[in-house]
Amino acid sequence: MENRKRSGVSRDGEAPRKFFKPVNRPNKEDFVFGMQSVLETLKSDKEIDKLLLQKELKHFEEIEILAKHRGVPIQRVPLEKLNRVTMKNHQGAIAFVSSVNFAVLSNVVTAAFESGEVPLILLLDRITDVRNFGAICRSAECSGVHGVVVPTRGAAQINGDAMKTSSGALNFVPVCRENDLWNAIKYLKNSGFQVVACTEKSSDFIYQADYSIPTVIIMGSEEDGISENLLQEADARVKIPLKGRVESLNVSVATGIILFEAVRQREFI
Repeated sequence: MENRKRSGVSRDGEAPRKFFKPVNRPNKEDFVFGMQSVLETLKSDKEIDKLLLQKELKHFEEIEILAKHRGVPIQRVPLEKLNRVTMKNHQGAIAFVSSVNFAVLSNVVTAAFESGEVPLILLLDRITDVRNFGAICRSAECSGVHGVVVPTRGAAQINGDAMKTSSGALNFVPVCRENDLWNAIKYLKNSGFQVVACTEKSSDFIYQADYSIPTVIIMGSEEDGISENLLQEADARVKIPLKGRVESLNVSVATGIILFEAVRQREFI
C-alpha cells in the first residue's frame, strides 16, 4: 500500500484578534440578504449553509420551494436575530454561503477505496464552534482523512473564519453534509467500515482500537458528546487518557490526538 506523504508547517506572527471583535459574526462575504439576492443565490451553483427567514412574514414561498429542492436548512427567526447579522435592508431573508463545495458521501467512499489507501472518515456530531471545526479539518487533512461528514442541521457554519482556522485545509479535504448521521453511519458500515466512537463513556483507550482497517471515527459535540443513537452503532468506544484535574479536552485537540494514533498505527506498526 502506498502511503501519502504529509508535512505540516506552523504559521507564526499572525496579528491577534482585537478583544472587542464579536465572536463568530459572519464576514460580509459569507452571506447575502434581500429577497432577490437570496433567490438568485439559490438559483446559482453556490453552496448554502442555511437560510434565515423572518418568522412574522409569509411571502417566502418561492425561496422555500427552491431551498427545499436543494436541501438547504431553513430557520424561521425573529427580526432581532436578522438584525444582528445585518442592519441593512434584508427584507426578512438572509442566506449564509458556504466557503466550500460539499461532496457526495458515496463518491468520497468510492474514491477512498480506489485510491489504494485504507479509507479513514471523520464524522462530526454537532460540532458548532466555527474555529473548532476549522482546526479539526486542519488536523483531518494533515492526517490523511479521506472525508469529513457533518449534519445538515446543528453544525458549524463553513465560513471565512472556518477556512482561516483550517489554514486552507478546507480546500483539500472533502466535506459531506448529511441529513441523518445515523443513516450515514449505516451506509458506511455496509460499505465495509468499522465505527470508532471517541467518548468518555468507555473503559478502553484510543490505543486499544485497530485503525489499520477502513475506519470511521466519530467525535461529539462540545456540550454533550456523541448522541446516544450514534454511540449504539459504534463497533468500539475509546477514550483519551487524562492525567490532570480538568475532565476533558477541547474537541479539536482530542480529534487531533485520535487521528494521529490512527496515523501511527498505519505508518509505523
